[in-house]
Amino acid sequence: MQPHLMRRELDAVYEVSKTLATSLDVHKTFREALNYLLHAFDWRRTFVVVADGENQLHGMCAIGLTQAEQQRLHFESGEGIVGRVFASGVPASVPDVRAEPLFLNRTGGADQSPGIPVAMLATPIRADHRTLGVLVIDCLNPEERRVFADDLRLLRMVATLMGQALLLHRSVTAAHETLQDETRRMHKALGMGSGQRSKMEQVVGVSGPMLKVFEQIEQVAPSRTTVLLRGESGTGKEVMARAIHSLSPRAKEPFVGVNCAALTESLLESELFGHEKGAFTGAQGQRKGRFEMAHGGTLFLDEIGDISASFQAKLLRVLQERSFERVGGGAPVKVDVRLILATNRNLERMVQAGEFRADLYYRINVVSIQLPPLRERREDIPAMAQHFLERFNRENAKATRFSPEAMRVLTSCYWPGNVRELENCVERTATMAHNDVITDLAFPCRDNRCLTQVLHHIEREDAVRPSRLAEIPITEIPTAPPPRQPAFADGHGFGDSRPADLSEDSSFGAPASAASSAPPLARADDKPEGERERLVWAMERCGWVQAKAARLLKITPRQMGYALQKHGIEVRKF
Repeated sequence: MQPHLMRRELDAVYEVSKTLATSLDVHKTFREALNYLLHAFDWRRTFVVVADGENQLHGMCAIGLTQAEQQRLHFESGEGIVGRVFASGVPASVPDVRAEPLFLNRTGGADQSPGIPVAMLATPIRADHRTLGVLVIDCLNPEERRVFADDLRLLRMVATLMGQALLLHRSVTAAHETLQDETRRMHKALGMGSGQRSKMEQVVGVSGPMLKVFEQIEQVAPSRTTVLLRGESGTGKEVMARAIHSLSPRAKEPFVGVNCAALTESLLESELFGHEKGAFTGAQGQRKGRFEMAHGGTLFLDEIGDISASFQAKLLRVLQERSFERVGGGAPVKVDVRLILATNRNLERMVQAGEFRADLYYRINVVSIQLPPLRERREDIPAMAQHFLERFNRENAKATRFSPEAMRVLTSCYWPGNVRELENCVERTATMAHNDVITDLAFPCRDNRCLTQVLHHIEREDAVRPSRLAEIPITEIPTAPPPRQPAFADGHGFGDSRPADLSEDSSFGAPASAASSAPPLARADDKPEGERERLVWAMERCGWVQAKAARLLKITPRQMGYALQKHGIEVRKF
C-alpha cells in the first residue's frame, strides 16, 4: 500500500475512534463516524444494521438513504448479502450488485445509477466473540476493475471499533436499567414501608399464610374486581377490606361498610338502596343508601351469606345492572362502586342446599381470598399481641409489657375467636394487670376464669366430643368441709350402678330434643335426695361455677342452666 493511502487510512481510524469515544449515544456517534467516512472516501451510501434477541436485523443508522429507505432496512439472518454476512461472520464484496442473485435491492441502490455498476461491501460488527450487526457501504464501480481489499480492511477496523462501542453501550444500558429497576424496587419498598404500610397498619402478619394473603391483596387492590373475603369470625375480614380499599386508586373516595346480618330484609333494602319521601311510615324525606354513599369508592358487605333469598335476587340485579331504585322510587340510580364481600359461612354447601342463589354466588365469587384462622398462623401471635398492647399503652398512657411466660401462654391458646378474641384478651389482661409486667398468672385462663374457654367447650360438648372435655381442667375448691362423700359405684355416679333421672321428665325444663340426646343427671342413694338439693350441692362444691357443676353431675352446661332456672336457684357471684 502506498504511504499516502496508509496515512489516510490511519487518519480515518483515528477520527472514527475519537468520534466513538465522545459519547455513549451510539446512534449519534455512529452517524458522525459514517458521515466522516462517506466524505473521506469515494463511497456513496452507508448504513449499519444490528441484531435483536431473535437474530432479526434492523437499521440502526444510515447516511445517504431517505427516511423511507431506512425503514426498509430489515433482514433475517441468512437473508440476502447482509443476512449471509451476519450469519457467517465473513466480510463480502460484490463488484456489481445487479449481477448478484443474492442482492435484494431493498433500498433501491441499484436503480439510482443506471448504466454504471454499483459495488457493495459488507463486514460483520463483532465483539465478545459474537456478531452484533453488519456495516455496509456501496460505491460506484464504473469499470468493474477496482480492487476493494484496502476498503474491506478499513471497514473491518471501523467495524471492530463500532463493535466495542456497541458492546460498551449495551453494558452501560443494562447496568443503568438494572439500577433503575433497583431504584424502583426500593421506592416501592419504601412506599410499602411508609405509604402502604401506613395504609395496612392494622394488618400484622409474618407467617407464610398471611404473606400469601398480603400478596393477593396487593395484586387485586389496583383493579375494580369484586373480592370475596372468606374465613372464620374474628379473622379480620373488615380490616383486610379496608386494606384493599386503601391500596386501590379509590383510596381517597369513601369506604362504606354494612353488616348484612344485623339488619332485617326491609331495613337492609332501605339501608343499601335508600328511600324516597313517604315510602313507608317514618320516611319524612329522601335518604341516600349505602350504594350512593360509596359512589366512586368501595362498599363492604359483611356476612353476605346471611341475607334472605328474596334479597339475594335484588342484590343480583344491582350487581348485574350497576343501578338500582330507591325504596318507594321508580327512577334508576347508577353508581360506580367496587364491591368487597365477606362471609364466614360455607357458600358452596349453601348453594347445594338451595339456601344461596347459584347465580349470585358466581357473581360475587370473582376473586376469593381465604383468611386463615389464628391457630393456623401462631407465628403471628407474638407480633399481634405486642401490637395490641402498644395500642393499649398509647391510649391509656401506660408502659405495660409481656413477660416471656405470658407470651408463651398467648401462643399456646386455641383462640376460637381468632384475632378479635386475642385483642380482647390483651386489652382485658392489660387493664386488670397490677403492675407493668404481665405474667402468665395474669391471664384468666390460668385459674379457670376464661369465659371464652367455657363457651368454646359448651360448643364442643354439644357436638359430643368427650376427648375435648377431658382436656378441661376441673379444679375443686372446697371453701368449707364438704359433706360426707357418697360412695361411687361406677366412678362417676352418685351410688347407683345405673344413672337415674332426677325428675320424671329428666330434662330440667329443656326442650324434648335436648332431653332425649343429653345424658341424664345421676342420682345419689343418700343425701342429697331431691333434685334441687343435688343442684345446690353441686354448685356449692364447685364454687358456684356453673360449667364445673354441670360436669360433676354429668350433664351439659345448657341443661344445668335450664335446671337452675326451673328451680329458681340464684347463682351466687363472688
